[in-house]
Amino acid sequence: MSVTITAADINKLRQATGAGMLDCRKALTESNGDFEAAIDWLRKQGQKVAAKRSDREAKEGVIIAQTTAGNKSGMVLCVSCETDFVSKNADFVAFVQSIADAAIANDVKSAEELSEVVINGAKVADMINDKLAAIGEKIAITKFERVDAAYVASYIHGANRMGVLVGLTTEAAEAGKDVAMQIAAMNPLAVDETSVAPETIAREKEIAIEQIKAEGKPAEMAEKIAAGKINKFLKDNTLMAQPFVKDNSKSVADYLKGVAADLKVTEFKRVALG
Repeated sequence: MSVTITAADINKLRQATGAGMLDCRKALTESNGDFEAAIDWLRKQGQKVAAKRSDREAKEGVIIAQTTAGNKSGMVLCVSCETDFVSKNADFVAFVQSIADAAIANDVKSAEELSEVVINGAKVADMINDKLAAIGEKIAITKFERVDAAYVASYIHGANRMGVLVGLTTEAAEAGKDVAMQIAAMNPLAVDETSVAPETIAREKEIAIEQIKAEGKPAEMAEKIAAGKINKFLKDNTLMAQPFVKDNSKSVADYLKGVAADLKVTEFKRVALG
């Protein structure tokens, strides 16, 4: 059964990948309208398309990242809206901050739990509905992440457009901020190689092999070249292996070791407006 590919579908893929209209149409046709498969198809043809990242949420909104007083827990929250006119409004930023403060004060574990929290006699869910009615835009909690660790650092980048949390094995405020800024800038997929999902590596290997074949290289060379591409992928996309942004002569792992021998990152969360 053939799937109808609309102009809106093509434009959506073009916006996500930067590929040309004709290439996007062909990718969607070849993948029977499957958006993720179409992205993979473009990458297999050797097009410079970024891998999909799940940290991008609404196009507009406010992101708050903050920690508890003792830095044992941290939360990052995205409340989305439709226009930058609203997201840049001081009252709306203060509204989102009040929700973030309530999340911290009530030790909230999830977005669902946060919706039920009461602030000055009103549930957060009702406050959001009231705000929606008042400003006439769709307002929603579109992302809520939490990190618990021996020490948690938080960082907000670009006028509340991105928030990062980093869990560390021991207290290290300056290192925590440095690593959070690294995550904001370099957008790693995982802490280290062992944290990358096997299906992600398998997917990258399949794409690499198809790229190599498309370049006309012999099939017997494909596995070896693909292994090199996977190693580069892991170096570029895992936090510990990435070059440290403040000193490219060392990796993030080397930087942390220089701060304290036992200092490690346990996990991180990065939420960004798209």
